[in-house]
Amino acid sequence: MQGIENNRAAVNRSRLFIALSMAIFGTIGLFVRNIPLPSAEIALCRAVLAILAIGSYLLVTKQKLELSGMRRELILLIISGIAMGFNWILLFEAYKYTTVSVATLSYYAAPVIITLVSTLLFREEMTKRKLLCFVMSTLGILLITISGGGMSGKGTDHVGILFGLGAAVLYATVVLLNKFIKNVGGIQRTFLQFAAAAVTLFPYVMMTGGMHSGELKGAGLVLLLIVGLVHTGVAYCMYFSSLQHVPGQEAAVLSYIDPLVAVILSVSVLREPMSALQVIGGAMILGFTLLNELPEKE
Repeated sequence: MQGIENNRAAVNRSRLFIALSMAIFGTIGLFVRNIPLPSAEIALCRAVLAILAIGSYLLVTKQKLELSGMRRELILLIISGIAMGFNWILLFEAYKYTTVSVATLSYYAAPVIITLVSTLLFREEMTKRKLLCFVMSTLGILLITISGGGMSGKGTDHVGILFGLGAAVLYATVVLLNKFIKNVGGIQRTFLQFAAAAVTLFPYVMMTGGMHSGELKGAGLVLLLIVGLVHTGVAYCMYFSSLQHVPGQEAAVLSYIDPLVAVILSVSVLREPMSALQVIGGAMILGFTLLNELPEKE
């Protein structure tokens, strides 16, 4: 009886940690928007700070990186890490050209891309409900794309949406590559992917303007530390340490806290506008991608 109660407590705690990590992810746009650095440098600093945070977590919890068991998958880890790093760059660029809500909703085209590619690549069945969700989510993306407007009336929304969709393609690439990585645990895998991202982004940053993070002071420095340590290091540790106690389907549903928080904060805190078409398109993207995650009745 005691074991059942302990297990139930562990599941409830894990649900809370996953929900909290998703809420943290949903606030990242507010922080990135106010860091006076190029997107590539923010992404590099994020990766480095996250490596320090996750590395400390692995040391404290005495988890080892079993390099011998991952040699055959090392190339996939490196490629997925590179995709993750440039995914961050494109998402951060999206925040510069459009509202946080539109950038986030464009980014959530990733599940639509994953559904299509999984059908082609892994021969997963395209059921009628999956097809409906794919078509309606795609229509939602089109509604957001044609709404236009921009944050300041300069018509920059479309540029931001393109960056968001580009980030979605790279994020979908990371998810799909991870399906082939079987012998590396979630948190260890993320640590190695961040390391690959940092190694790749450093020369890219040096070739495209160099490092300026050392010049940051006050609020900018604090925000950068929060993005790297809290939004990435702490949030990822909470997420991956909790996944083992929560069914995958439930974790997928909880992931929708991320875009909902982003949209709410964009409108209420940043006072960014959302047109009627953007609201409808966003509701279609989130609603039908969520429906796609739910189990179908036999």
